[in-house]
Amino acid sequence: MRICLVYDCLYPYTVGGAERWYRQLADELAQQGHEVTYITRRQWAHDHTPTVPGVHVVAVSPASSLYDEDGRRRTLPPVAFALGVLRHLASRRGRYDVVHLCSFPYFPLLATRTALLGSRARVEIDWFELWTKAYWLGYAGPVVGRAGFAVQRLCVRLTPKAFVFSELTAARLRSQRYQGDLVRLSGLHSGGLAAAPSLTPPDPPIVLYAGRHTIEKQVDAVPPALARAREDLPDLRGLILGDGPRRPAVLAAIAELGLTDVVDAPGFAAQDVVEASMKTATCLVLPSMREGYGLVVVEAAAVGTPVVVVAGDDNAAVELVEPGVNGFIAPDRSPESLAAGIVAIHRGGTELRQRCAAWFERRAPELMAHSSAQQIAAGLTGTPRPTA
Repeated sequence: MRICLVYDCLYPYTVGGAERWYRQLADELAQQGHEVTYITRRQWAHDHTPTVPGVHVVAVSPASSLYDEDGRRRTLPPVAFALGVLRHLASRRGRYDVVHLCSFPYFPLLATRTALLGSRARVEIDWFELWTKAYWLGYAGPVVGRAGFAVQRLCVRLTPKAFVFSELTAARLRSQRYQGDLVRLSGLHSGGLAAAPSLTPPDPPIVLYAGRHTIEKQVDAVPPALARAREDLPDLRGLILGDGPRRPAVLAAIAELGLTDVVDAPGFAAQDVVEASMKTATCLVLPSMREGYGLVVVEAAAVGTPVVVVAGDDNAAVELVEPGVNGFIAPDRSPESLAAGIVAIHRGGTELRQRCAAWFERRAPELMAHSSAQQIAAGLTGTPRPTA
C-alpha cells in the first residue's frame, strides 16, 4: 500500500517519544513492503539529505523553533507545516491509500482532512492526549484556551480512526462522544530487553530525573524532594538531566537548598548517557502533572529501576505503575510525598528491583513500539497481527 506519515519532527534530527514512534512506524511499514512517504518539517542543513531506508522523506515547511521561552508550542511553525501538508496532499489526492498522522498540533490534521475531502484515502490519527476544557483554560488563558478546546473538539469529530496509548485518552474520546473506530495500543518502547538489568541498588543512593524542564513536567519539585529525602537518607545524591525554560528555577532551588555538592544538573544529555544513568540510579522521579503515556517509566523498568510518579487527572503515566512492583504513585508533588516514594524504593532494595525487572519482562511484548507498529500494519490489510 502507499502510505503517508505526517509529523513535523523526524528522529534522530529531533529527539522525543513521538519522534521515535513515527520513525519506528515508518521502518515497520517499509520493512513489510509498503511504499512509505514521511512528510515533515526541515530539521537538517540545506546541503544534507535525510536517509531513512525504504522511506521517502519530504520536507514541506522550513526549519524553525517549535517552542517558546516557556516551553509551549509556538503557533507559526505548525501553521507553516499545515500549509505545506495541505499543498502536498491536495496535489496528490490519488497518490496515497492511507494517511497516518498525529492529532497534535491540530493544524496539520485540519489541513489533511481538507486536502483529502472526497478522496478515497484512509485517514488514521494517533491521539496521545486529549485535554479537558479546564486544562485548556489553565494552559492558554480564557480566550485562547476556549478556542483551543473548540478546535480540539472539531478534530475529534474529524477523526475516522483513532489510535490511543492510554485508557485516560480512550475514556476522554468516548466522553466527547467519539463514534469512530477506536484502537488501543500499549507499546511505545523502542528498545529491547536489557541484557542485564541492574538489580543491585547503587551505593550511595542516587535519584534521577531525565526529561524536559517545562511547567507541566514539574521538574522544580525534584530539589525540594531530594532535600526532604536526605533527612532519612543523608548520603542520597541527585542527578537532574535535561534542559528547558524551568532550568534556571531548578538551578536556583538546588543552590537555595544547599544541594550544590550532592545534586548534579549538567543540562541536556545524549541518549546513551541517559540510559547509563537510568541503569545506575536508585529510582527515577517523574513529577509530571501531564503525560499522555509515560515512556520513561517503561525505559526505567527495562533496566530494573523503579519510578516515582505523581497522581493527577491528566497523568496517564500512573497506568504504567504497579505500586510496590515497579514503583510508587505519590498522591501529590509535595516534597513529603515524593520523598516518601524515594525512601520506600531505597528500602525496597534488590527485591524491589527484581520485581521491577520481572514486571517489564512479563509485559515487554505489549510495551514495545514494534508491537504497536505491527498492529497498525496488520490493520491496513486485515491480516492477523504477527506474534510478538
